[in-house]
Amino acid sequence: MAYWLICNSRAGDGERGRDFWLGHLASAGIHNPQCRDFEEADWSENLGARDTVIVAGGDGSVNRAAAICQNKGATLAILPSGTANDFSRNLGLPQQPQALCELIARGITQTVDVADYGDGIFLNVAHVGMGTLPARESRGTEKKILGRFSYAVELLRRLNAKRGFRATIRCDRGVVKGRWLSIAVASGAFFGGGNEIPEASASDGQLDIIAVRPRPMLQLLFTFLMVRLNRQAPRRTSTLIHIKSQRCLVHTGKPKTVTADGDVVSRTPLNVVCRHGSLRVIGPKVVSTAASGGNSNGIPGTA
Repeated sequence: MAYWLICNSRAGDGERGRDFWLGHLASAGIHNPQCRDFEEADWSENLGARDTVIVAGGDGSVNRAAAICQNKGATLAILPSGTANDFSRNLGLPQQPQALCELIARGITQTVDVADYGDGIFLNVAHVGMGTLPARESRGTEKKILGRFSYAVELLRRLNAKRGFRATIRCDRGVVKGRWLSIAVASGAFFGGGNEIPEASASDGQLDIIAVRPRPMLQLLFTFLMVRLNRQAPRRTSTLIHIKSQRCLVHTGKPKTVTADGDVVSRTPLNVVCRHGSLRVIGPKVVSTAASGGNSNGIPGTA
């Protein structure tokens, strides 16, 4: 068994680089891991199924390491060093660097789902429409007042809420057609720097498809606030639908940009399949945002 350490020095504020993590890993009993960069050719050819890849970076770096680990059957360990760190939230990882490294040394593992879109994978969420606008453009004042919800506020401001785009969403339980502001397909339970996806988990074997219809600004804000406060998927709404499905096909009238885990990856159509439990990760648990009322497994009605 071997440990491999990959650090993205550009992630987050850049303060948690290779030397920072090497010191904490050594204190936890992990000495002299094999240090590599993603750009180094063929290093993963020597990766074994019993090895652990430790990646220090944001969600983009975690995505790249996850693809390698899934292919090789290796274990993924995460040292959150980015801005959003959404995937790490799914694992209930400790925030203290030393506690995190000690967890890796103990080798406590979970299995999580991976979303496969054909040309690659994502761990958090793929967006079409409004959600492709970057979260980092939220304004400082709104971040102080609204916290993580400022992500959604900025997206609403940047897009004409009366337009949207036409798309058809096909999933296990049926088909929904209409005009949408945004369609998000999620594998985990968090997006946009900690915003929760209601009734979701990174190990439930289901994708969460959340589609938002064009509506006046106040109606959109009210719907998002109700979802945030209730922490449940709406059962009946004219603004938002939440579908759970093992697979999803999004076909738009005109090709539209698709982002996955914060990066531009392709254009529609977007065809996603949930690969249940296909990635082994270090973590004490898999977090679930499910409320006591249970999951929404079908296509909600629309008022």
